[in-house]
Parts: sequence; C-alpha cells; structure tokens
Amino acid sequence: YVGWPKGWAVFRLAKEVWTEEDAPEEKCCCCCKDDKCQFDTVEEYAKHCLFLPVGDPNDAYAQYFIGQSYLAPLTLDQIPSFNVTFEPGCRNNWHVHHADEGGGQMLICVAGTGWYQEWGKEPVKLTPGTIINIPANVKHWHGAAKDAWMSHIAQEIPAVNGSHEWLEPVDDETYNKLP
Repeated sequence: YVGWPKGWAVFRLAKEVWTEEDAPEEKCCCCCKDDKCQFDTVEEYAKHCLFLPVGDPNDAYAQYFIGQSYLAPLTLDQIPSFNVTFEPGCRNNWHVHHADEGGGQMLICVAGTGWYQEWGKEPVKLTPGTIINIPANVKHWHGAAKDAWMSHIAQEIPAVNGSHEWLEPVDDETYNKLP
C-alpha cells in the first residue's frame, strides 16, 4: 500500500519528466493533428503518447466492445484503477455500474481524443485532462473518436452491492454522427 497522496505523486513526477519541450506544437492532443491520429499501431501510440502501460488486448471484455481495446491494471487496492486504451473507432457498449450505495466510475482522459455519453444526454468530448464522474446506476458509454486513439484511467468507486450490466452496442448511426 502506497497511500493516496503518494500514489498521486506519480503524476507530478510524470509532469517533471515530460516537459513542454517534449510536447508537439499542435495542441489537439499529444499524438494527433486535427483530431486525426497519426499512428498505425498501439506500440507507436504508446511510445509517443502514454506515460502509463497500455496493457494487453482486452479479450475478456471483447464481446462488449466494437473494435480493439487494451487493459492495464494500475492498482487493485483501495480504488481499483485501470488504463484503458481504445484504437480509433473503438467504443464500449452502453452499460451501467449498479450500486445500492457509493459506486459509479471516474474516467480521467490521459491521451488522445474520445467520447463519453450518458443515456438521453449530449456526448462529451474527451481530451487529455478531461475528468468524468459517473454516478452509480447511470447508463453510459465511452470510447475513442473515429480517427483517434484514446486512453483513460478508469476508476471503479467502491460500492455496496455493486455490479455491472452490459447492454446494447452503440449503433453506428449514433456513433458516426459525432464530429
């Protein structure tokens, strides 16, 4: 156990290691110009954009995704946290994090460009630094933009009687309407 303050110290360290001189001139995101990703492989994307591990192909949950995602457990203590990387066009199905108390999920976009949407609401663009707090029992989806990679830290908030319910895919018509 490292402790919450020490665990977050890694982000301060990353900011010291990754200086402004390392950042590209374009401000879209670390690896894209005009929201269109320049990398063909996850290895290239990770080398140029991520300070976190990419992990392995997310085969255990592949049935709940359109496209390829990668999952890297960061910590399973206190608040389970994972780096999830989405290839361009990849998104997960609509889903709900159920809980009687507590629960939900927090997403922190760390690289690339993506989308988050709650049922019945407008989509929210994800870019590095975007934080999404998802309450328990809210139907939602998240994933990469059509032409860009995207990585986010997903934190599962501890819950009383917590469970996940995977629902229908985000249909192509809805997804393709996104800018």
